[in-house]
Amino acid sequence: MDIPSLDHREQHFFIPGPHAPLNLFLRYLPATQVIANSSHSSHIVLYVHGASFPSALSIAHRFDGHSWRDELNAAGFDVWGLDFQGFGFSDRYPEMDAPAKLNPALCNTADATEQLHCCVQFILSHHAASRLSIIAHSWGSIPTCRLASIYPTLIDRLVLFGPIARRGPRRYEVAPTATAWGLVTIENQWKRFVEDVPPGVVPVLSQVHFDDWAEHYLDSDPGSRLRDPASVMVPSGPVNDILRAWHGQLGYEPAMVRAPVALIRGEWDGLIPDQDARWLFDAFTASPNKRDIKISGGTHLMHLEAMRFALYRESISFLHGGDLPPDLSPAKGTS
Repeated sequence: MDIPSLDHREQHFFIPGPHAPLNLFLRYLPATQVIANSSHSSHIVLYVHGASFPSALSIAHRFDGHSWRDELNAAGFDVWGLDFQGFGFSDRYPEMDAPAKLNPALCNTADATEQLHCCVQFILSHHAASRLSIIAHSWGSIPTCRLASIYPTLIDRLVLFGPIARRGPRRYEVAPTATAWGLVTIENQWKRFVEDVPPGVVPVLSQVHFDDWAEHYLDSDPGSRLRDPASVMVPSGPVNDILRAWHGQLGYEPAMVRAPVALIRGEWDGLIPDQDARWLFDAFTASPNKRDIKISGGTHLMHLEAMRFALYRESISFLHGGDLPPDLSPAKGTS
C-alpha cells in the first residue's frame, strides 16, 4: 500500500490487531529535541481519533504548513497516531464489504479498547518504556479511558479534547442502534464543523483550509470517489457509543481512572456543554490532578480552527507536568 508521508521523518507501522489477520496502522514522528522543563519520565504521546476521521486528518494535518503534532514534536514529545480498524490505513473489517444492515455497529468501545491496547503495547516495546500519555478526541476518549481504567500502570497523563460524557437515561426511551457502517460526505462534515458557531460570528474554520482538508479526507477511503456523492465509509460503533452515553450508558467508569486528566473544550462545543463537563470532571474521583479548560471561540473541531494554537499550548503545558509542588521533605538520613 502506498501511504503518503506527512513528514520526511515520519515512520509507518502495520501491527497485528485483535482481529487476525487484520492489521492496525500507526504513524510515528520522533521528537525534534530532548524534552525540557518536564517533571515526567514519559515523553511519548499517542493520539486517539474520534468518530469520523483518522489521525492524518487531525493531529497530523498541517494548516499553513503546521500541525498540532509539529508543536508536540518541538516541545520534545515522540508522537504516535493510531487509525482504528476501518479508518484511514488500518485494514477494513470484512463486514464493511456487506450491506450495512446485515451486521451490528463495528468498532464499539470494547473492540476499540482491545485495538488500543495492542497499539500501546507495541509503542512501549518500541521505546523500551513503561508508560505513555494519550491525547484523545471526542469518542476516542471513551476507549481511552476504558483502557486507562483497566491498565492504569501504562498511562502517564490523559488529555481529553472535546470528550463525551454520560447524560442521564431518557424516560421511556432507549438509545438507537446503528448498523455496521455509514457513509460521510464532505457536505456532512462541513455542516457538522460549522453548526455550533453562533450566528453573526466570524467563521472559525477557513473555507480554504476545509477544502484542502476535504480532499485529504476523501483520500482516506480508496472507494470514496467511486460513490455519488463522494463519501467516506466509516464504522458506526463510535456514533453508537456516543448515543448510548447520552442515554445513560457511558462505556467506562470514570472513577476507575487513576491518571491525571485534562478536559479541554471549546466554548461552543455542543457535544460537551458545561453541564456535561462538570459531571465528567467530578466523576474522575480517583484522578490525582484534574483540569477543566474551556477555550473561547472554539467548537468540537477546535484543532481545525482559528483557536487551535490555544489548544496546542494547553495540551503541551499539561503533558509537561510540573503542576504539583516539589517534594521538599528531607532526604532519608538527613536532618
